[in-house]
Amino acid sequence: MSVVTSVDARPRAAVSPLRREVSDFPLRRPTVDQVIEAARPEEPVHCLRPGVIAATARDFLEAFPGDVLYAVKCNPDPAVLRALHDGGVRHFDCASLPEIRRVRDMFPDAVIHFMHPVKARGAIREAWERHGVRDFVLDSAEELAKIRNEIAATGVSGSLGLIVRIALPRGGAKLDLSGKFGAEADVAADLLRAARGCAKTLGVSFHVGSQCLDPLAWRDALDLAGQVIRAAGVAIDVVDVGGGFPVAYPDQEPPAPGAFFAEIEEGFDRLGLPRARLWAEPGRALVASGASVVVQVQARRGGMLYVNDGVYGSLSDAGVLGFRYPVRMLRPGGSAAEQMVAFSLFGPTCDSADVMRGPFVLPADIAEGDWIEIGQLGAYGACLRTAFNGFDRAKIVEVADKPVVGSPDFGAESLRIAA
Repeated sequence: MSVVTSVDARPRAAVSPLRREVSDFPLRRPTVDQVIEAARPEEPVHCLRPGVIAATARDFLEAFPGDVLYAVKCNPDPAVLRALHDGGVRHFDCASLPEIRRVRDMFPDAVIHFMHPVKARGAIREAWERHGVRDFVLDSAEELAKIRNEIAATGVSGSLGLIVRIALPRGGAKLDLSGKFGAEADVAADLLRAARGCAKTLGVSFHVGSQCLDPLAWRDALDLAGQVIRAAGVAIDVVDVGGGFPVAYPDQEPPAPGAFFAEIEEGFDRLGLPRARLWAEPGRALVASGASVVVQVQARRGGMLYVNDGVYGSLSDAGVLGFRYPVRMLRPGGSAAEQMVAFSLFGPTCDSADVMRGPFVLPADIAEGDWIEIGQLGAYGACLRTAFNGFDRAKIVEVADKPVVGSPDFGAESLRIAA
């Protein structure tokens, strides 16, 4: 019987990388219409708007009363990270070693925070020893012991930061995040006491859920954090209010950002921690409007449009979560019907679950061969692509025009469904 003594386990990406579009456009950054007119693409095209991302980041950093950590998982594309850096982002919330390596390679002076509550031992060691990561999130005594033991094993000294994530009750966010991570209040207080003796920086964190439209969710979460801090009876250096900051979609119109920041600032002041820092981990709020995806209609059957991207590609949230994205039709050199009607979309795979109900409001005469630009996809779009059925090819181009953030919408009584 043979004995295996070694395994050649080479890392492999799940999907083909997005291919940068090289063209002879007279402008460094063309418009989306120019791209479609020139290329007539039969594969999805991701349209990045670095200027929009940089401007959005600057606005958020200027308005938020604390440190802003970009949640890299939301969109790790190098062009997006560069745009955020151009906009002033210097702190990055990473959840894995590949994210940490990418940020460190691109920005040697960036501050990287390892914010996943459950980490591999080797990831902790490499993050601390090779990449200078000093802040780690935890939500259990086992994770605290793991972090301490693995850092000690490196023999590398440094100022350790430990952030205890508090569990929140289920809330009203579009995507609830209460079931997987977070320590209950009494456990969180115990963890703070246990971590205080070994942490140079000690903090608490929480997450109200993704795409949370209610500013009061942060007020309630900060009040719960205050209860945990008082029960722990130890000094706190950081209060991290997490992410969840929303953006507008056709059926979701959040309050102005200032409403969220006001609740956060007032709630933080009520904690009575004058020497503590305030952190936030926005993702969607910084990059959603900075990218769109152009898909081509490959068939029309009544009110269903068959397109070349779907829930196994960049439109996962449109299927699983039912997100409605702003859309517009592109028909180079041709006119479109003035009447607008509602459509649903089928993705390109053979799976009948590859469907996006919408409704997506488009010209009544849309047909095979037309293109659709789908906006607000800078967040959780390209990074969720899979290789299912081999539909993993797409292009990416940087464009200069304004983002698609709104689309025609109508009340239920007047909305016509395409027949």
